[in-house]
Amino acid sequence: MDEPSLIHAAQHGDLTAFNRLVMTYQDMAYNVAYRIVGDPDSASDATQDAFISAFKHLNSFRGGSFKAWMLRIVTNTCYDELRRRKRRPTTPLEPLNDDEEEIESPIWLKDPGETPEERTERAELHYAIQDCLNSLSDDFRTVVVLVDVQGMDYEEAATITHKPLGTIKSRLARARDKLRDCLQGVRELLPTSYRLEEQVL
Repeated sequence: MDEPSLIHAAQHGDLTAFNRLVMTYQDMAYNVAYRIVGDPDSASDATQDAFISAFKHLNSFRGGSFKAWMLRIVTNTCYDELRRRKRRPTTPLEPLNDDEEEIESPIWLKDPGETPEERTERAELHYAIQDCLNSLSDDFRTVVVLVDVQGMDYEEAATITHKPLGTIKSRLARARDKLRDCLQGVRELLPTSYRLEEQVL
């Protein structure tokens, strides 16, 4: 079945159809959640909660972009998690192995063709980028994740966040400036074109 048929079937209680929709969007939903909340466990929980909420409210979907509708639920679920954290601050942990020791370079970051030094540098850059994303306000971080990480256009981001197009453009420009400044602290890990001191003005 095509997506509209799957949605129609799921709205009438077909769990198999809904599970196919989940399979289509679960990776994207998790990636958005991870970049917004900043750690794998919370991202997994937020993704699961978002799909449960989507199933419960599936009849409220009236057409248009199902992806945008789904990611709006994901981002709202992430905002709920971030608000909960502010009420109950916790210390984020790196992923753990079976012995409950922190993993410096998670398995999903590894490339068999990389040297240990390259792998370490890529892991360091990964964490530096996430730290800089975490330093942004929730609203700024969300537009960066949607547009720059997920590759959505401004209109899609505006639909997902329920914000005017001009607000999205303004937030994205300011967020990019903040990220650029933040990442200069690890500029030795960045591609040459991203190092401010080497750019031609």
